[in-house]
Amino acid sequence: MAAICGVRIVDGSADAGALDAMLGELAGYGEVCSVWSEGRVGLGRRERAAPAGHGGGSALCTDQAAGLALVADARIDDRGRLCDALRVPVAERGAVADEHLIRLAWLRWGRSCPRHLLGDYAFAVWDAHRRTLFCARDHIGVRPFYYALDSGRFVFASAVEAVLAVPGVSAALDEATVAAHLTSEMLTGDTGTFFEAVRKLPPGHTLTVEEALRGTGPPRVRIERYWHPEHAPLARPATDDAYAEQFLDLYAQAVRDRLRGGSVGVHLSGGLDSSSITVLAARELRREGRPPPCAFTWLPPLGAAPPQPKPAREYALVDAVARQEGLQTFFCAISPEEMLTVLRSDVALPGVHVHPCEEPVQQCAAARNVGVLLSGWGGDECVSFNGRGHLQHLLLSGRWRQLVTVCRSQEAPALRFMARIVLTLLHPEFPRMLQWRREGRPARRWLIDPAFARRVKPSAPAPARAIGVRRTQLQLLRTGALSLRMEGWAASGARRGIEYRYPLLDRRLVEFALGLPPEQFHRGRWSRWLMRHGLREVLPRAVRWNRSKVDPARIEMATDAKLRVLPTVRRLLTERTPSRACYVDMPGLWEELEPDRHRANPYGAPLRKALEFMDF
Repeated sequence: MAAICGVRIVDGSADAGALDAMLGELAGYGEVCSVWSEGRVGLGRRERAAPAGHGGGSALCTDQAAGLALVADARIDDRGRLCDALRVPVAERGAVADEHLIRLAWLRWGRSCPRHLLGDYAFAVWDAHRRTLFCARDHIGVRPFYYALDSGRFVFASAVEAVLAVPGVSAALDEATVAAHLTSEMLTGDTGTFFEAVRKLPPGHTLTVEEALRGTGPPRVRIERYWHPEHAPLARPATDDAYAEQFLDLYAQAVRDRLRGGSVGVHLSGGLDSSSITVLAARELRREGRPPPCAFTWLPPLGAAPPQPKPAREYALVDAVARQEGLQTFFCAISPEEMLTVLRSDVALPGVHVHPCEEPVQQCAAARNVGVLLSGWGGDECVSFNGRGHLQHLLLSGRWRQLVTVCRSQEAPALRFMARIVLTLLHPEFPRMLQWRREGRPARRWLIDPAFARRVKPSAPAPARAIGVRRTQLQLLRTGALSLRMEGWAASGARRGIEYRYPLLDRRLVEFALGLPPEQFHRGRWSRWLMRHGLREVLPRAVRWNRSKVDPARIEMATDAKLRVLPTVRRLLTERTPSRACYVDMPGLWEELEPDRHRANPYGAPLRKALEFMDF
């Protein structure tokens, strides 16, 4: 994985100072630095030196005859089909770099080229003949792309901190985003950042920077959407086995395409998503004669986990997958020192902040020279979706006989199950409220300064829950929540030489999932039906039919780590008042820092979000 940056100036020559500042901030991405500039445009890239025998792509791609210069952070999939369309000779296909495939795609299809590209990418093409800078980001937002625009300059980079490093780019906070962060479970949105001057190109969009009309004034920026998941065609009626066969073919191809590159690691939690990726990757690597993947789990080692009333079932599920494929599992428990590092990192800068449980995974993977890490992130929203919204759709569409049949198949009493369906229609958050009550969670208290909240008025809660499987999936894809985690992992992982890849977010697989009938997601008392049925020759039976996805050992370990660092956090906050404390309810924060209070609310999202935002 590489980091890219660039600048487009309206009047004068390319701003070398801007490029130097961005490349300097991106030094953690690798020691190989490449720069190209001509006239009013400059492009740059940072990457690690390719391991011996891996070759690697060209840092910057230029085509003087066509007047092109291109910089990309990309992995292009389905290369055979693309090479056929671009008429690349068979003998040259194995050595052609992803950047050159993008160049050829631009020459053939112009601005519509992203529609023909599969994979993860963020790239920029300067076309001297058209006098345009064209930028694009992959359909789901795996590769980051941030930018800033003022009256005479457009700058972009793979990291927020690189854009902020450019002289003249304001670091003023976007207070609406700050308020949303401090008052919501997960920050969403696919265009904004924590900083007023820095935006991000939404997934599935292109951005074109053109000269102003009549050649004077600020540059014109046009943002267009090229991927429309709502247009995914409905699947033809078929049997369960036919759907399962098509799903498994697409899934195996998605995993296969993401094994290209260095040594491979996988997330393994014991769930359907991570377990199936682990098995498919292990079998494909074995077929290619490559070493098996290292399996990393957020669970602590059994001996290090706090005592539990009974061993967490997730250990048995992880072990079942590892034993079946003969894999070594690395249990990555977060230590108090690592927890403190995460809490003190700035959540506003994805390049320096990472999920608390992922910090020890990255350290463990980097120590074993893992260059590719496969994750099951995003599966819940697409092909392994649980069928949410289907039963409400049956109720509102008058398909009551089918709904009654489903209710009778549940383990819970039918009337109680029907009542939950109705209550969810009346209050979308009812299932979560019920879960919190079962788990004994206290009422949530967000740690936002009252005066700041009155002044900014945090945005309204998420829209009402969509009705129907496809509509719910599309709503989840539109929130921007998927790309937020991937942006943070992409940046933090790249600084350790790790590239994250997400087979379940492959565009072919996502569009296939959006076209499926709802019964493939919810069948009787079983959710995620297609995954359970389609993976019958892949997963151990215990994993395939497991319905409970809880991991108390991980939660207890993270809670224990936070409890251990609370005295240090209190001391650091006493020594120096953070400059961002004006946004936080500090009296409430001090209460949450009391150990007894934290034990009563171990999930602690408000406390964690407040600490990660403050600079202490």
